[in-house]
Amino acid sequence: MNKPILIVMAAGMGSRYGGLKQMDPVGTNGELIIDFSLYDAWKAGFEKVIFVIKREMEADFRAIIDRGAGRKLQVEYAFQDLADLPAGYQVPADRVKPWGTGHAVLAARAAVDQPFAVINADDFYGAEAFQNIYDFLRSASDDEKRRFCMVGYRIENTLTENGSVARGVCTADENGFLREIIERTKIQRNQGKIQYFEEDDALQTDSKGDWKGDLQGGRWTDIAEGTLVSMNLWGFTEGMMEELSLRFPAFLDRTLPENPLKGEFFLPFVVDELIREGGASVKVLTSSDKWHGVTYREDRDSVMRALAEMKAQGRYPFDLWA
Repeated sequence: MNKPILIVMAAGMGSRYGGLKQMDPVGTNGELIIDFSLYDAWKAGFEKVIFVIKREMEADFRAIIDRGAGRKLQVEYAFQDLADLPAGYQVPADRVKPWGTGHAVLAARAAVDQPFAVINADDFYGAEAFQNIYDFLRSASDDEKRRFCMVGYRIENTLTENGSVARGVCTADENGFLREIIERTKIQRNQGKIQYFEEDDALQTDSKGDWKGDLQGGRWTDIAEGTLVSMNLWGFTEGMMEELSLRFPAFLDRTLPENPLKGEFFLPFVVDELIREGGASVKVLTSSDKWHGVTYREDRDSVMRALAEMKAQGRYPFDLWA
């Protein structure tokens, strides 16, 4: 049986949130939001976690993790670096934006020798999701296809009241395998409806980067309640590292001439490409839990209340790592 690994993507600087949201305490005992995910992962059976961070965050991150989750889990670090490019490629002048979630996962390639799950550092996923994905990865192996999985959430359980969110909108077939995933970067409730905005490059945004109202050149489109979306909780065999390595140069060849400063190598794009080519199957696991996250600074109070209530209900101990 496999010994699945957990990869935590924590290199983002939280531009919409306004700071290092990954290191902002939200628990009644000073926990970060990632502590709750790590606790759920540990209870599900994960023993090793790899944090993908920026190198300048290392000392602060180690200090926090070592006194908590590091007491129960084997912890390693990988660094997402703009200059980590295939031979023959260079970072464009003035590029400061990271290369995206696919590149973040690829940063951990040297430390991965087992199937692995991937999560964001600033999202609360719930215990059910970690148990489901761990159980799948325990026996996951490739054959004529890459054999992956993901955890899908009902769209209405993943929204914030404080702005728009980005989600991968999923379509599954009759056997519960992912048919396609489409990244929608601006989803929110409008007058009681869940909608996404199909944007025009010429449109203007507000101070948070959110689209406002019915803007000229774009339109709002409804998303039905119950629609499954991805929260970047993926399960992969080791073969995904090979796929990312093979596909990253092709991404650079397309992107550098067209969008050298902001183009991103998104993990869902690679998954969708593999499905369309017939090179992978992705089993859609589900969770009934409600997502909590700090996409915006205004989200913090509601997340703190929700986590405190979960402790009061006995879902988590007061001291997660005692």
